[in-house]
Amino acid sequence: MLERPISKAGWTRVAFGDVVRLSKARVADPEAAGIERVVGLEHIEPGDLRIRRWGDVADGTTFTTLFKPGQVLFGKRRAYQRKVAVADFEGVCSGDIYVLEPANDRLMPELLPFLCQTDAFFDHAVGTSAGSLSPRTNWTSLASFEFLLPPIQEQARLVEGLTAIDSSGNELEQVVKTSESLIVPILRSLVGILDGDVEGFIVKGRAHRTPNGTPILSVKEFGSKARQAVQVGPFGGSVSSKYFAESGVPVAKINNITPFGALDLSELVYLEASHAKSLAGRYSIEAGDLLTAAQGATIGKSALADDRLSGAIISQHLIRVSCDRGRCLPEWLHAWFISPFVLRQIFGSIQGGTRGGLNTTDVEELLVPLPDLQDQVAHVRTLNGLRSTAEKARRRLQVLAELRARLLSLGGAE
Repeated sequence: MLERPISKAGWTRVAFGDVVRLSKARVADPEAAGIERVVGLEHIEPGDLRIRRWGDVADGTTFTTLFKPGQVLFGKRRAYQRKVAVADFEGVCSGDIYVLEPANDRLMPELLPFLCQTDAFFDHAVGTSAGSLSPRTNWTSLASFEFLLPPIQEQARLVEGLTAIDSSGNELEQVVKTSESLIVPILRSLVGILDGDVEGFIVKGRAHRTPNGTPILSVKEFGSKARQAVQVGPFGGSVSSKYFAESGVPVAKINNITPFGALDLSELVYLEASHAKSLAGRYSIEAGDLLTAAQGATIGKSALADDRLSGAIISQHLIRVSCDRGRCLPEWLHAWFISPFVLRQIFGSIQGGTRGGLNTTDVEELLVPLPDLQDQVAHVRTLNGLRSTAEKARRRLQVLAELRARLLSLGGAE
């Protein structure tokens, strides 16, 4: 693919408008012309060159800008959204989308969409946009963008490399999607819950067993006996900014829990060690504790604490759950807390209420299927295998993204 380094010797500085043409093709009556699809800005996903969604002309449209397969669609409104796509069908699009194509044979058609994805091009588009609520760039401004154009042979190498990266990326994204989509069905099947309807029946009736006989217990029934099983964080004043320090004892907050149920400790705050000592014990965290968001739009978001948070203090908007590890594995508890089975209980407990959050009693009453510890070990191993597959794919996606960015930078302005 790129066995030898790409040299910029022989590259020529050109203006975008020297090698790219703005298509002005229009069709007054798309339906009469046999055109079936219509594309608006809402159908183009940032960073995705494929058009995966569209509207139907038969449903009515005022759009008349014609595009054909192979042409590049660039969102000129709010260019900071970085919306670029390659058409693989004929259609009409919004007036806020420019339809671009090579103006001559100096630029390979396959390289154009990648050129439009470079940081330099987006920076130029954003920098030349006018308007406060819906800033738009214009063709004259885009045409003035300058960049180094490789010889055709080098363009072909860049296209080959970028296309291979995108193909691999699509496959890895499918691995992530498939692996994660299997977790909930497998988790349910491990305890004999066949589908969401059965799950809803169990939750509503607060059943004591699943269809395959797995016991269902409330959190308070298998909570830790050695410490407070369910504990909300201290009053806000106890962990306010006046006690923060450059280093000391970490405070776990809602923003340290990702939407996917993992920890993100990139932005930690710290308490002075002397003040944290007064909160230790009751509000401290041990590795294996479950942390769940009790307030705000992220309510129900949960993660499992690891050694990095051992000894940390929970904030007022988190609830810490400590289980009896002779009866429940922390990983098993976490799997259920991020599943629809527990989440529907969480949202059901606050629905229609005025407090807008979880309290410790709500959490103590949450139901969780609890097989024998030996079975939990086997089940957790199965679930971890799926998560590991997804995580490895994510890491490879990150590597590909970095490589793609480096290749794209070769087409930027210098």
